[in-house]
Amino acid sequence: MNNKLKGFALTALCATISSQALAQQTPQEGGDIVVTYQNDVATLDPAIGYDWQNWSMIKSLFDGLMDYEPGTTELKTDLAKDYEISDDGLTYTFHLREGVTFHNGREMVASDVKYSLERTVNPETQSPGAGFFSSIEGFDAVASGESTTLSGITTPDDYTVKIQLSASDAAFLHIMALNFASVVPKESVEKWGRDFGKHPVGTGAFELQDWALGQRLTFVKNDDYYRDGIPYLDRIDFEIGQEPNVALMRLQRGEVDIAGDGIPPAQFLQFRNDPDFKDLMVIGDQLHTGYLTMNVTMPPLDEVEVRRAINMAINKERIVRIINGRAIPANQPLPPAMPGYDEEYEGYPYDVAQAKALLEEAGYGGGFDTEIYVMNTDPQPRIAQAIQQDLAQIGVRAEIKSLAQANVIAAGGDKDQAPMVWSGGMAWIADFPDPSNFWGPILGCEGAVPGGWNWAWYCNEELDAEADAADAMVAPDQQQARAQRWGEIFTTAMDDAPWVPIFNEQRFTVHSARMGGDDALYVDPVHVPVNYDYIWVK
Repeated sequence: MNNKLKGFALTALCATISSQALAQQTPQEGGDIVVTYQNDVATLDPAIGYDWQNWSMIKSLFDGLMDYEPGTTELKTDLAKDYEISDDGLTYTFHLREGVTFHNGREMVASDVKYSLERTVNPETQSPGAGFFSSIEGFDAVASGESTTLSGITTPDDYTVKIQLSASDAAFLHIMALNFASVVPKESVEKWGRDFGKHPVGTGAFELQDWALGQRLTFVKNDDYYRDGIPYLDRIDFEIGQEPNVALMRLQRGEVDIAGDGIPPAQFLQFRNDPDFKDLMVIGDQLHTGYLTMNVTMPPLDEVEVRRAINMAINKERIVRIINGRAIPANQPLPPAMPGYDEEYEGYPYDVAQAKALLEEAGYGGGFDTEIYVMNTDPQPRIAQAIQQDLAQIGVRAEIKSLAQANVIAAGGDKDQAPMVWSGGMAWIADFPDPSNFWGPILGCEGAVPGGWNWAWYCNEELDAEADAADAMVAPDQQQARAQRWGEIFTTAMDDAPWVPIFNEQRFTVHSARMGGDDALYVDPVHVPVNYDYIWVK
């Protein structure tokens, strides 16, 4: 994993993303809410969890050195009370808050930060986020198994952490705001081993009280949380196994406060047009792309003509109609709001005849059999069926594997299991607002590893080198040229067609009338659909 995920802070991006602030009304303390999900949670380990469902939960159980202002892309300090950056951009010195305790009662200190980052990078942890920290000195030695300690992290005292980078990385503070950088206590990890994700211990606003697998998780307020007045709620019950349509019916009856899987497309117009509910819908414009991956290592998808044919066979406009127009068709990996998006790029046209000709040229004029893995929550299976029907027009016979989210993610992370994956319900939402984040984890060589999120298993070392060169452009007057260079990287990758970019979607969440104010429930643009720490009820 030599590619370094770098970038620059883009505070101006906040102006292009519609995010909702906290309510102007005075939040009320106390109370509890019920949140529903169809599928169980795979893990609550911050080093491993990497889907939108558990990302929100983990965010409420753990803290890191940095975080974001609620509902924005604006960075703020978290467990660090302040920090300094050296003039050369290579040394970050974080000063920790004193008196912050883990849920087990022990004070969090600098050695815990060092241990947590080293644990995430250690290949034995199998963290999909390890590559984010590749700019820290000593990363290669830990990633290769030669060492278990990052030489670039030192702890001069219990409340100071110094991190030395091997190359300047203007996105490093964004990386330290990821869940993967959350601080965990070594003694709890060692006690539970691989089961730490079922017995999480952090410093967060909530702590796990109970987890009945497949049924319910209960979070309770951390009375010793370092932020005064946060969280507002005393308790959150996450009910598992709730079909989304049933969850909405229960929400209408007042039995549920947040329908965690969102509004099924079939009911979207009803809720939007219902005066009793349209004001309870929260809209978030996220840095999001939904895409179909094609495993470039599995025949016949290892032939570029076949992948280009599949790109030209899929009717994206029809798929957008399936979700009631809640998205726009995509032609490249980057979403329109991301710097580097190429407005002039046209991508692959919808052209069934040309798609057939490409298959004939590749020697597959009679088509072939393959599989599409898809998350089992509506509308994802219906979207997969639309893709299946489109592919049938060119002779590609695709069997649909509709599975729980965790199982689809696991299949995509296995090099020999999933020929194609429809990413809907798990589709990429930026971890931080920079185009580099759309490369390394999902298209770069570093993501093409067991357990990774590069489900196309695409590895173009020349483009990885171009990515490194783009991220070396850190001067303020280089940013326009840097964004353009990033855009060229993504459109060049589309020449190899590892993906079919399908659409860029907004996220709609609905909550009960007893939630405090119209903005008590908001959608964060940076990966976290719901931030439970700031939710309150009337």
